[in-house]
Amino acid sequence: MHRINLIKILTLLLLTVTISANAQHDTSKEVHEESSHKEKDIKTEIKEYIAHHLLDSYDFSLFSWTTDEGEHKYFGAPLPVILYDGGLKVFSSSKFNHGKTLAQVNGNHYKLYHNKIYKTNAEGTINYDDEHHPTNAKPLDFSITKNVVFIILVALLMFFLFTRMAKSYKGNLMPKGIGRLLEPVVLYIRDDIAIANIGEKHYRKYMGYLLTVFFFVWIINLMGLTPLGVNVTNNIAVTFALALLTYLLTTFTGNKNYWKHIFWMPGVPWPMKIILAPIELLGTIIKPFSLMIRLYANITAGHIVLMSIIGLMFIFKSWIGSPLSFGLAFVLALLELLVATLQAYIFTMLSALYFGMAVEEHDDH
Repeated sequence: MHRINLIKILTLLLLTVTISANAQHDTSKEVHEESSHKEKDIKTEIKEYIAHHLLDSYDFSLFSWTTDEGEHKYFGAPLPVILYDGGLKVFSSSKFNHGKTLAQVNGNHYKLYHNKIYKTNAEGTINYDDEHHPTNAKPLDFSITKNVVFIILVALLMFFLFTRMAKSYKGNLMPKGIGRLLEPVVLYIRDDIAIANIGEKHYRKYMGYLLTVFFFVWIINLMGLTPLGVNVTNNIAVTFALALLTYLLTTFTGNKNYWKHIFWMPGVPWPMKIILAPIELLGTIIKPFSLMIRLYANITAGHIVLMSIIGLMFIFKSWIGSPLSFGLAFVLALLELLVATLQAYIFTMLSALYFGMAVEEHDDH
């Protein structure tokens, strides 16, 4: 049983936090036309809610409601907004009031528009180009968003769990407490993923990363299935950061045989070597790219389908449709538990496979 390298855990998660802090994706569009048909209004509201649920946010809201006067109320907590615009600007996201008001900081005005922060005038004017895209200046955004908060929480949780697990081995052959639950998973990753794909000789130096990425993706995916509204791996910047780490480790730890089989493949006629070299080099980029898209697309699709089925209850409003939608949503939620684990396993398995290819020692004939 090997101790987990906690430095690698913090390195991975801090890099992920840095990249994802400014990754706010505009996946929803403003509805400019109002329909008089009630059923269409419900469908539009469901679509907007799903799009809003998938976005990151500058505040942590557990739930919201509408008062009798038509005012939207939110229950949650604001988060710190950190901008760089001719200097560091730090203020609370409560100044935006969920996009209803402008934030005035040191004489500058900022507006939260489509989940992005733009610099505006005192009236909050947003200018557009010919394609109706905002042209206002956007300050550098290093805000602590909801996703970043949960990335930090997962980092601290993993640090606590694995530190306790490592300490429980002192003077004991069997771990105590949480270590007994984690040990079978750790051993499985070591024996059936790392050693099986990388080999006995080289697997040790990758174990810290493989364990970190598995537990990080697994825990964060499970949190996404809770009512907390956390969708960290739904943010493509986060999956990009994870895939980038796999790419960098593969690239900088690859041996000479690995690069030889990319740029000058043995046993192949030299004209074909010239043709295959750029294709093989492109393949080193496509592999981690597929990791990024696979994790992002599967988690995003799962959330959309699950929330769409739940939304059917409000559309059908019948004794058949509502129970049927609830039953389908319940079954799909159970399936999502499997998907959350499966995606963590696949990401770890493929990363180990790429590492194994990078350090494999070939016998050319």
